[in-house]
Amino acid sequence: MVGPRNPNDLGKETGKDLPAGSRPSGAKSSKSKSAGATRRTAVGLILGAPLLAACSGVQNSLSQFSNPFSPSQPAPAPGPAGPVQQSAVVGNGGVKVGLILPLSAAGNAGVAAQSMRSASEMALSEFLNPNIQLLIKDDTGSPQGAQQATQQALGEGAEIILGPLFALSVPATAQLTRARGVSVIAFSTDSSVAGRGVYLLSFLPESDVNRIIEYAASTGKRSFAALLPENAYGNVVEAAFKQAVGRRGGRVVAFEKYGADRTAPAQRVAQALGQADALLLADDGDSVATVADALTAAGANLKSLQLLGTGLWDNPRVFASPKLQGGLYAAPDPSGFRAFATRYRAKFGTEPVRTATLAYDAVALVAALARTQGGQRFTQDVLTNTSGFAGIDGLFRFRPDGTNERGLAVMRVATGGGVPVAGSPKSFGA
Repeated sequence: MVGPRNPNDLGKETGKDLPAGSRPSGAKSSKSKSAGATRRTAVGLILGAPLLAACSGVQNSLSQFSNPFSPSQPAPAPGPAGPVQQSAVVGNGGVKVGLILPLSAAGNAGVAAQSMRSASEMALSEFLNPNIQLLIKDDTGSPQGAQQATQQALGEGAEIILGPLFALSVPATAQLTRARGVSVIAFSTDSSVAGRGVYLLSFLPESDVNRIIEYAASTGKRSFAALLPENAYGNVVEAAFKQAVGRRGGRVVAFEKYGADRTAPAQRVAQALGQADALLLADDGDSVATVADALTAAGANLKSLQLLGTGLWDNPRVFASPKLQGGLYAAPDPSGFRAFATRYRAKFGTEPVRTATLAYDAVALVAALARTQGGQRFTQDVLTNTSGFAGIDGLFRFRPDGTNERGLAVMRVATGGGVPVAGSPKSFGA
């Protein structure tokens, strides 16, 4: 059942498993011990029912939202697709939580929002007697709508806001919540909108890059090359890549970006691959396959080094590419989503969008914190617990700057799909 672990068991686990650097300081005094234990209680939260056996054939029909690692969220179409949806209340608990989604937005955004709403209601139904009252608001996919929805939720007593989905809407919400000292857990993939009191529960490329470079380095790779797209996603990956390689004492022997023309950058990288142990390609499935073709045409022997990728590689086009077979990429262990999708289909009779787990985990998180953390439940100290939380897609934790870190698996590309080669970590380091 969803909920915190047995507190007695939790104390044993946190005392044994956490690295010293992640424990609260000042543990010698009884007062500090009590405060530290309260903060660490959140470590043991299990945000979701026990994982079921993996099921086959999870179909993702909404390309922009089915893949949580999409380089950027599509901008919502101007205006709502239909009438603004009326506010709704789910649950009758004493802790009020605002949920802001573009429920009436046009196109895939509105469909994704509806799936995320269903997932949030599913989280409440699976949590044992949650003390939560979910205030569901439609922001129409616009900053103006987000501001109105946030104002309504705060006026009704919301202690924390979940959402919005779009980066353009997050600052409109944050402007109001910061003035009230209310935290926000948003779903945007744009790290630039994170900040004080605004935490992103999304799939950020930085986590993918850090995990795959760390894994490659642990297997002896020291010389890295990268060929990345010339766009915002590529810029984020570039910074994370260079930092991760530097942390492991590696070196970057070749680095190029490409726009519409991939030929010239691919040729320059191909010429330097003789010095590289590994090559990072970070783009969507179609583009990665095309880049691999361009590299091969330029004379690169992609079998002579380790190909590395991000969660965008979780794509049928990648799995079907002979040139990418054996490549490694970072992503959540797929068994979590498969189990979630099984329960979702049983409850709603439809497929969830891939980002539906974000809404589920957000609601389950606030329900668990409301149960275990008392009046401090949504403070920065609790939300940024360095040991993190366990969700549908594995471990995650919020950083003080509002971004997040995820505990990811390492997958190998095979014709039938991704095959795990290294599991998700069971705990975070300091």
